[in-house]
Order: sequence, then C-alpha cells, then structure tokens
Amino acid sequence: MGGRLSDDDLTGLETTLRRQWELLRSWVGDLDEAFGREPSVLPQWTVADLVAHLGRAMDALTAARPAPELTPLTLGEYLGTYPERASEVAATSHAIAEEIRFDPLGAVDSMAAAAFAHLTELRSAGGDVVVQARRGPILLSEILLSRLVELVVHGDDLLRSLPRSTSSPLDPEAVDLVAATLLEVLTDRGGWDLEVVDPIAWIRLASGRVPFGMDTVSTALRTRWTSDSLPDLGSRLPLL
Repeated sequence: MGGRLSDDDLTGLETTLRRQWELLRSWVGDLDEAFGREPSVLPQWTVADLVAHLGRAMDALTAARPAPELTPLTLGEYLGTYPERASEVAATSHAIAEEIRFDPLGAVDSMAAAAFAHLTELRSAGGDVVVQARRGPILLSEILLSRLVELVVHGDDLLRSLPRSTSSPLDPEAVDLVAATLLEVLTDRGGWDLEVVDPIAWIRLASGRVPFGMDTVSTALRTRWTSDSLPDLGSRLPLL
C-alpha cells in the first residue's frame, strides 16, 4: 500500500498469493457434495458457499482490465466497498455454489487457473499498472493484496469450520502481510500508531469474525509506545 510497487516487489506479492492459494486448495482436499452442505462458521453460509466464494474471489483477477487513464482507489477505499455489498456477495456465492455443486473443486481450480493466466497477461503490460476491477480502478498490486485478504480471511473461516486436522491452510507470510495491510487501512483512517500483537486475532477482529471489545482489541493490537493507551476503535471496526 501507499504507492506503486517495483517489479521485484510485485513478483514477491504474486508469489505469496500463489503459495497461499496452493496451500489452501491442498488443505481443502476432496470435498464431496454432502460434506459441502455442512454449515460453516459464517451464519447462513455452508462450506460449499465458502469454497465457491474463493473461486469468485480469484475470478476478480480475470475480470480486471488495464485502465491506465483512471485514478486508482486506495486499498482502504476498495475494501471499504465490501460492507455495503455483503448481501449481494452472499447471494452471488450461494448461486455459484449451487451452479458448481457437482464438481466444486474442479470449478474453483478452473477459476484460479484462469485468474493466474490473466495475471500473467496483466504483468506483461509492465509495472504496477492501474486496472479496472469490479469495484473500481485500483493498482494491480493492491488488487493482488485484496485477493490475499480474501484467501486468508476465508481460509481461516474454513479452518474454523473444518477442524479436522492439526495442519493449517494459512501461509504464515501471507497471514503477516494481510495483518499488516489491515492495520495500515485502520491507521490510515484514524492516524494511530499501533502494532499487531497476534496476526490471526487481529484479522478475525478486523473482519468481524469476533465481537469488538477492549479485551479482543488488546489481544490483537498494542500501541507502539507503552505510555499511550489503546484508542476506542468501536466506530472503526470491523473493516470488512
């Protein structure tokens, strides 16, 4: 965030996104139709709905088109469009889950493959270009960050929905990057000087997965200077 990335940094971000996708996809494994109908930790979302939403999230890359003449939204502005469209997102995910119910993982594999192939085309234009995405114009680096946010947040949703093993579908580097990104969105809006204590706790708080409270905030964040007290973030959270 905060400006265009160099080609090397953009490549590093793409590598993290690919690694997170591959880890999450491997962890989900062979999801049969009956198991996919199980409820998830998100109210009124099944496990199959979550899997379908992952495909839809990656498909946002396929929908992006170069738009160098447009002024990009910041990532905070882009993510800020999520809450008002929550019902639309849920309805779309339910519809996709129904459409792909006979081969959900095959379908999301195809969506992800198309997304990464299109990303290669976007990268060939050179540099951190502005693209027109579904929610508005945004830098290529920041739509990649937004996809990483999607994979980490919903990967954690799946982890809590399917506590079937001790392994995790979350890449530690991706988790740290998403936590730092969400903190930057928060501090850009409020001007505070905060640090992440527990990345997963902060991601769950920022995405509304745990209720706001000073105890949950203090578990997730701290002030950079011990003489400062944590601000009241009740009007700022959740971010997503």
